[in-house]
Amino acid sequence: MGLTTYRDLEAWQKGMELVEGLYRLSADFPGEEKFGLTSQLRRAVVSVPANIAEGYGRSHRGDYLHHLSIARGSLAEAETLLTLAVRLGFAHREEAVPAWELSQRTGQILNRLIASLR
Repeated sequence: MGLTTYRDLEAWQKGMELVEGLYRLSADFPGEEKFGLTSQLRRAVVSVPANIAEGYGRSHRGDYLHHLSIARGSLAEAETLLTLAVRLGFAHREEAVPAWELSQRTGQILNRLIASLR
């Protein structure tokens, strides 16, 4: 059975799982970070599945690849912000490991998708 919608893409599915995990993790960040690191992390991680979906909906392969590239950049941004949150003590390393591993897996899947379209 082929893909019928962006929701069938494993990269989008993993991206959505990552959004859920990082929203839960960031809920415990300090209140003064609501408009700082918390907001920036959430925007970055939401951008991953959002750009996968938007690219899928585009008519041209080049547009699709462009949005997948943005998703990959947003994923790197989210990983950096997660690392920063741990380094600043907003999250314990043990709490961040599942999100980090899911982020790495999402990146691998996203890279394969990009390679398959080139």
